[in-house]
Amino acid sequence: MGAQTRGTIAAESAEVDELAEGWQQLVRRFHRITCQLDRALSAAHGLTSSEFTVLEQMYQAGGSVRMSELAQTACVTQSALSRLVGRLHDDGLLRRKTCDADRRSVSAELTPAGKRRYLQARETQRKILQTEADDCPVTTAMLRDGNRAAG
Repeated sequence: MGAQTRGTIAAESAEVDELAEGWQQLVRRFHRITCQLDRALSAAHGLTSSEFTVLEQMYQAGGSVRMSELAQTACVTQSALSRLVGRLHDDGLLRRKTCDADRRSVSAELTPAGKRRYLQARETQRKILQTEADDCPVTTAMLRDGNRAAG
């Protein structure tokens, strides 16, 4: 193997190592923020960050989402989603409804209490995200790119 080939391999290895380190930083930040969200949302609103995410997805979808669609976007396993939806149902924040068009499908519908709880919890979640965004290079880049696209 020639010196040029070894140099190329070393440079590629350094790039991959840098990518891996960036990934680890992102994962650590995600877990730290998720823990902060879990503590704050639980203390103030009786919700986990996963429950908040499901309520947010339902709110953004107009209040009703098929469980199969929710499973694709909730970032939890099917069994975890089922337990999570069960807790939200037991708390009166959503109800399950069989779809009229396809009796095999089930939808989750946000109740008025669920909408209120989501909107209250959203303020808490947004404050934490804003605090964390202040020193996050990824968020800074996303906001910069979003503002550029909008302008």
